[in-house]
Amino acid sequence: MKDLLNFALNYPAFLVVPAVGFVLSLVVLRIKRRYVNEGVLFRRLKVARFPAYRDLNGFDFGCSDVNEATMRQLHRCEFMTSAHNVVLVGGPGTGKTHLATAIGVQAIEHDRSRVRFFSTIELVNALEQEKLTGKPGQLAVRLMYADLVI
Repeated sequence: MKDLLNFALNYPAFLVVPAVGFVLSLVVLRIKRRYVNEGVLFRRLKVARFPAYRDLNGFDFGCSDVNEATMRQLHRCEFMTSAHNVVLVGGPGTGKTHLATAIGVQAIEHDRSRVRFFSTIELVNALEQEKLTGKPGQLAVRLMYADLVI
């Protein structure tokens, strides 16, 4: 910005005005791109239907038996490229939902992935509803377009 001001002060107006206009248009374009990208991220977070926004920074590994190194590796979402499954097993209150949500949020924010979150009860109810309406398989077809199902 300082260089642009020095340029404007040291050169005639007929050279400065087009340059300032060009720089201003680049700034506006950058803002528009950021706004669009944030809108896409917001929509994907909304579509995922997470119970709450969670990340690894909010998880206390000191009070848990969870292996921090393994979770940080999973948080990088490398398992998605090789299409591996991940199963988090533990009793109530051990942080499974928190950690799974953090992985899903990471997948959306950094890998631009399409994610869908289900609680076990929500998934069973959706499958039962399909069965009752006589249209089994619709949920499975919709989930084929998701990059990650939690």
